[in-house]
Amino acid sequence: MRIGVPKEIKDNEYRVGLVPASVRELTQAGHLVTVEANAGLGIGYRDEDFRRAGATIAPTADDIFASADLIVKVKEPQPAECRKLRPGQVLFTYLHLAPDPEQARLLAESGCTAIAYETVTDRAGRLPLLAPMSEIAGRMAIQVGAVALQKSAGGSGVLLGGVPGVRPGRVVVIGGGVVGTNAARMALGLGADVTVLDKSLPRLSALDDLFGPGLKTIYATMDAVEEAAIGADLVVGAVLVAGAAAPKLVARRDLALMRPGSVLVDVAIDQGGCFETSHATTHSDPTYVVDGVVHYCVANMPGGVARTSTQALNNATLPYVLALAGKGFSRAMAEDEGLLNGLNVHEGRITHAAVAAALGVPCAPLAKAA
Repeated sequence: MRIGVPKEIKDNEYRVGLVPASVRELTQAGHLVTVEANAGLGIGYRDEDFRRAGATIAPTADDIFASADLIVKVKEPQPAECRKLRPGQVLFTYLHLAPDPEQARLLAESGCTAIAYETVTDRAGRLPLLAPMSEIAGRMAIQVGAVALQKSAGGSGVLLGGVPGVRPGRVVVIGGGVVGTNAARMALGLGADVTVLDKSLPRLSALDDLFGPGLKTIYATMDAVEEAAIGADLVVGAVLVAGAAAPKLVARRDLALMRPGSVLVDVAIDQGGCFETSHATTHSDPTYVVDGVVHYCVANMPGGVARTSTQALNNATLPYVLALAGKGFSRAMAEDEGLLNGLNVHEGRITHAAVAAALGVPCAPLAKAA
């Protein structure tokens, strides 16, 4: 199969769909891999590294989209990229379509087949291609939140770990999944006062077993979320409903009750955000202030540590790329129900139920859309 890897064009996005080690695996399996010139240069992968792995280097993205049967990316295609896609072509990347009707429309109009990393499942119903970026985003949430709390960054001037004689910062994590677990781990490591809220008692029990009495766990009622957020120095939004828009858990009215300079980090912003006042930002302009509260809502957080993120993502995606390339789209989908769950767009129709519901459009599962 002809596999194409374009250079990412989203703001400050330096990740790349395939690293040289992945390219070598694919070329050794008999596939033709073409990588856009300088696609990995921002994270230290030279064109020569890809050539040694067996790839061909193409000068432009147009060359990639024109020749490839399978496009492997990291972030959702931008409008200009959507318009380069064509019927019969398979796109494998993060999509996050629920809050992005324009992208959904452009993908449908292209006639391509679009498979979203974030809705692929494994046999246990987990999200194996979202997990590595969730791990990184959870850990980064504390890192960026700690910086945003600094007075020079507009924060309240609180050190999360405190010092002897001064209480540590209060960190509230809403959601106890992969993002929330990793955020809690980092915050506890800094010495912060950490509380995790979740609606799953088994999950709260597991977190208690994992971290012990140093972590506070609270069942996530509306009252509990509001009370915890109001008293926090740093709130991390870590909720996820696969494929669907994130629920709004902190209302604007709550901000007036928070200490000025408190920080909200919305890791769910790719799915529309879980704070009422959230809107997507970029690494070049990551924060804004509403009612005295600093908001960090970068929509591609792991892109800030692009080399680590790319390697972690490739570890997870490579088996699926090998399956799609080796078996072809139809057979790969037929043999792996979890990969089929990743199908979001096919031949002009939305095929994932949660995505369709979020967009308010009919859902046409593969059997009906093919």
